[in-house]
Amino acid sequence: MEVVYLGLGSNLAGNLEDPKEQLNKALEVLREHPKIDDLICSSFYCTNPIGPQDQPDYINAVVRLNTGLSALDLLDYLQTIENDQERIRNQRWGPRTLDLDILIYGKLVLNKPRLTIPHPRISERAFVLLPMSEIDPQLLITENKTVTDLLANCLDQGIVKL
Repeated sequence: MEVVYLGLGSNLAGNLEDPKEQLNKALEVLREHPKIDDLICSSFYCTNPIGPQDQPDYINAVVRLNTGLSALDLLDYLQTIENDQERIRNQRWGPRTLDLDILIYGKLVLNKPRLTIPHPRISERAFVLLPMSEIDPQLLITENKTVTDLLANCLDQGIVKL
């Protein structure tokens, strides 16, 4: 089993009540998988969008879980969940019903066209670092920087804990 950190985000309700429900539904589906356990979710945070600003604010969270799935099998599963929740991929950093990103997968370092691990922009994104700090503030993200270290150097990005 590998310890994995996922980023969750939504700013469109789709066929559910609101973006929070999109995240709750994704958490429910993740918990049902037989090769995923010990799932812990941070609080939800309201964050300003990255990229195009003419879209609703996002609801973001970070999850830590254990999995027996390979990184690419987990990616496939996450994309299935996104698709089932009406994710449309037509604009980079555009509005979406659900975004599930593998941030860290054990000690794996991977650079493939479909997947880069660790996620290349963790250190720039307070909407990842702040919820991650609730779960594991001393987690090493780079060779010598913890979540807490990186968060201290992250610009204010308009994040509100819900």
